[in-house]
Amino acid sequence: MSDSAPQEQELDIYDKKILDIIQTGFPIEPRPYAVIGEAIGLTEAEALARVRALKDRKVIRRLGANFNSWKLGFRSTLCAAKVPDEKMEEFVTEVNSHVGVTHNYLRAHAYNVWFTFIGPSWDDVCATLDSITQKTGIPILNLPAEELYKIRVDFKMDEGDK
Repeated sequence: MSDSAPQEQELDIYDKKILDIIQTGFPIEPRPYAVIGEAIGLTEAEALARVRALKDRKVIRRLGANFNSWKLGFRSTLCAAKVPDEKMEEFVTEVNSHVGVTHNYLRAHAYNVWFTFIGPSWDDVCATLDSITQKTGIPILNLPAEELYKIRVDFKMDEGDK
C-alpha cells in the first residue's frame, strides 16, 4: 500500500460545463437539472447524478442562494472578540446558536474570534450582539461596513468558452 493520497479524479468536459452554469446561473425552474442537462447535452438524471458526485467528492461544497441582504432590508456587521482559551467553547457555542451568524473564524490575533452577523434591522443586530456579551461576559467589537464592496468571482471551468 502506498502512503500517498489517492489521485483526485479529473473533471471531464460535462463536469466543467455544469460548474460553469451553477456558479452564477443556476436555473430557477421547477426542474433545474433538466435545464442544465439540456444546455450541455445530458439527461436530467445524468446532470443531477454528476452534481451529486461533485458534492460527494467535495468539488462542490454547497449549493444555495446568495441574497442581497441589504436590498431585502437586512443589516449585517463584522464582529471580533478577544476570547480566552477557557471561555472559547462557551463563546463559540453561543455565537453559533444564532441563525444570523454567517461566518465564524478563529484567528491568531488578540481578537481571536471573528464572525459576521446579519439581522432584520440594525436594532436587532445590536441587541443580539449585546445578548451574546451578556451571556458570555465577552465584549464584541462591532465593525459595520461604511461602504459595501462585493466582489463577484466566477471560476471559468470550460476551456472552450474562453
